[in-house]
Amino acid sequence: MATALVIENDPTDDLRRLGEWLTEAGLELTVLRPHAGDQLPETLDGYLALVVLGGDQNAYSDAEGVPGAPWFPALEGLLRKAVRHRVPTLGVCLGGQLLASAHGGLVERSTSGPEIGPGLVGKRDAADTDPLFKWVPLLPDVVQWHRDEITELPLQAVLLAASSRYPHQAFRLGDRAWGLQFHIECDAAMIEQWAASDRATIDELGYDSEAVVFATADVLPDVEEVWQPFAARFASLALGTLPDADIPAPGTGRTLPLLGQ
Repeated sequence: MATALVIENDPTDDLRRLGEWLTEAGLELTVLRPHAGDQLPETLDGYLALVVLGGDQNAYSDAEGVPGAPWFPALEGLLRKAVRHRVPTLGVCLGGQLLASAHGGLVERSTSGPEIGPGLVGKRDAADTDPLFKWVPLLPDVVQWHRDEITELPLQAVLLAASSRYPHQAFRLGDRAWGLQFHIECDAAMIEQWAASDRATIDELGYDSEAVVFATADVLPDVEEVWQPFAARFASLALGTLPDADIPAPGTGRTLPLLGQ
């Protein structure tokens, strides 16, 4: 069975549209909810891909060294195994931050303040040869909802997208793991729920809650236009059917083949 493992870190941030896009592209999804007591596996044996979703927790430990959630050390271990064994991996918002921190990156409370609502990110040059990002437009629409940011990428990471206030919006580790600071999975109902539960942050920014919901819902068709094909390419990569998945080796004209194609 062509199964991807999905880790849901927070009940308010489930797969939604991303789940629909992945299943439409041929992936079966096994969803584990450690916030509800599900145990994480020790390995990814039997899974074709790993998807780690967002959440309200921090990707870093507090002053006493307590992780943002009890399962985060095990999850970071799983993310390291995914990269080491070249299992196609996608981390979304908190999931992307955990992917970075698991490989020596630094995640902190952003000094730029919260980023909430619809936005644009800009592709970097390396995205032009990336198996997933090369088909993404130069300034794709995204949904933002975060206070923390990746302030330092892992040394081996390739930056794929940035913005003026938050320079690390998307990156790749190795040839099969991607981290996104932004959200692509949201639907209008999810945004309404976030706006209701995060009213203090919206007030802090001086935004009107209803306006945030309306503006975000208004951009969702544009988000789908960009990120549904992105998700389909990720699924094809996991299934071994992506036809143009080679990545140029750094500093050479040669490509790094994706084994198992």
